[in-house]
Amino acid sequence: MAAAEPKPPAGADAARRLAGGCWSALWDYETPKVIVVKNRRLGVVYRAVRVHRAEELPGQRDGPRELRHHQGQGHHLLRAQSVGCGGGGSVFSIITRIEVTASQTLGNCPESVRVSNATCDLDEDCVSGQLDMLGNGLRTGRCVPYYQGSAKTCEVSGWCPVEDGASVSQFLGKMAPNFTILIKNSIHYPKFQFSKGNIEHRKDGYLKHCTFDEVSDLYCPIFKLGFIVEQAGENFTELAHTGGVIGVVINWDCDLDLPASKCNPKYSFRRLDPKHVPASSGYNFRFAKYYKTNNSTTRTLIKAYGIRIDVIVHGQAGKFSLIPTIINLATALTSIGVGSFLCDWILLTFMNKNKVYSHKKFDKVCAPRHSPGSWPVTLALVLGQAPPPAPPCPADPSQACQALAVPPPPKQMVDTPEQTTGPQLCASEPPWQDSTLADPRGLAQL
Repeated sequence: MAAAEPKPPAGADAARRLAGGCWSALWDYETPKVIVVKNRRLGVVYRAVRVHRAEELPGQRDGPRELRHHQGQGHHLLRAQSVGCGGGGSVFSIITRIEVTASQTLGNCPESVRVSNATCDLDEDCVSGQLDMLGNGLRTGRCVPYYQGSAKTCEVSGWCPVEDGASVSQFLGKMAPNFTILIKNSIHYPKFQFSKGNIEHRKDGYLKHCTFDEVSDLYCPIFKLGFIVEQAGENFTELAHTGGVIGVVINWDCDLDLPASKCNPKYSFRRLDPKHVPASSGYNFRFAKYYKTNNSTTRTLIKAYGIRIDVIVHGQAGKFSLIPTIINLATALTSIGVGSFLCDWILLTFMNKNKVYSHKKFDKVCAPRHSPGSWPVTLALVLGQAPPPAPPCPADPSQACQALAVPPPPKQMVDTPEQTTGPQLCASEPPWQDSTLADPRGLAQL
């Protein structure tokens, strides 16, 4: 008697079936079923949501590099000796008002009345050795008469007389509007090996007799101080008295696909310090000049109010490039599902049973023509909370209204066909029969 052949384990059969199913599914194409709802309101909402801001044109972009700023002063400004200490390569100051305290020497003198708790009546009101952070020196513990008037303040040890007690103010605001400023600037875009400056290269002494004009003298960067303040929207007299910070913004936005002559600087001016905040508005600084006389040191203290100019340069350059364009185009096509679109187009256009596929993929739903409600009813329909009223069926018996296939309700709630409500299939075309009847060798063999 022959021995029975061993049966393969059940796990092996399951594995083979799973592998066969995966291999068969590898060659399947899945496409979602589409229901086209004929509803203007939903269509308007859908189109409005799909509208997006257009993206930038593809291409290469670069920011400026190797920026060089050189600030020069016109002869009027130099002659007036109104240049103060600078604040960096792109920052400089123009003095418009000064308070001078001359012949200060080291010694003891009354404290300024502007210092808090400096006024006194008796020596006991002044603590010896106390130092006020806003004061002018260490207190000696004595209460002495002030420089003028009947007031008394605590005596301090420091540079005397103190600034507020003997300073003399000088205003330069009348001549300052005619001060001229030369701002040299050049940009370099290393990615495109492009460089350009803001001064026109001419050999006829062009800069000696020109001033800036946006139309006629764009490449003559010589600005009058009054012009800068006016373009910033400020009153020159007020600004010169309290000081302030003005930004000169130079913008280089260049399309390098165009000639180099189209890449031009654009100037704008604005005030940078908060003029309506007393604690931080204005601009001033102090400096001193020291002298040696008869083995004693004296100094002249100067508190300067002025207009600080900050030169701010920014910009970007762009140039068309084929490779970034292809990458951006491929990314855009991928993001909108071009693969599924292409496959669906082939399926519904060139396949032998394209009409059967189209019938199975698309359903059209007609919205009710006369709905008793408006937006609330439509919103309820979208959310699936309430059915809409049924549209009247056409009188032509050739155009039949067919209800969408929905699961039947319980028997006790089944209505007659005449009472059925809800969206109807569009009857513009005769209804297709099932694929097994219309095409016995069609989808039934797939």
